[in-house]
Amino acid sequence: MPTHPTKELDSFPNPNPERDYTIEIVSPEFTCVCPMTGQPDFAEITLRYVPDQTCVELKSLKLYYWSYRDEGAFHEAVTNQILDDIVRATAPREAEVIGKFNVRGGLYTTVTATYRAPDRDGA
Repeated sequence: MPTHPTKELDSFPNPNPERDYTIEIVSPEFTCVCPMTGQPDFAEITLRYVPDQTCVELKSLKLYYWSYRDEGAFHEAVTNQILDDIVRATAPREAEVIGKFNVRGGLYTTVTATYRAPDRDGA
């Protein structure tokens, strides 16, 4: 059965929620479209996060990234949107998304967006 791009991110229970550990997922084939010119933009997206109760499911993450292929997005906006959607889907203890966009007009762009969960003990 063929798969299709989707904005839905699935998760699964963290097998070790009692421990802080970092998951890093690198996607060197991310593409979106420049909203000004309509030309393709290529990037390496790195997601680093410390899960709390859930982890992002990888197939859904691939399909999620694929959903940007024909979508116009500024580098800053798409990097922050990915972070927002990861936080919404998994409620991590902390997360970071790094968008390292390939050269366009002689310029490389790297955008880093970070999230840290509010202190859970109320301090």
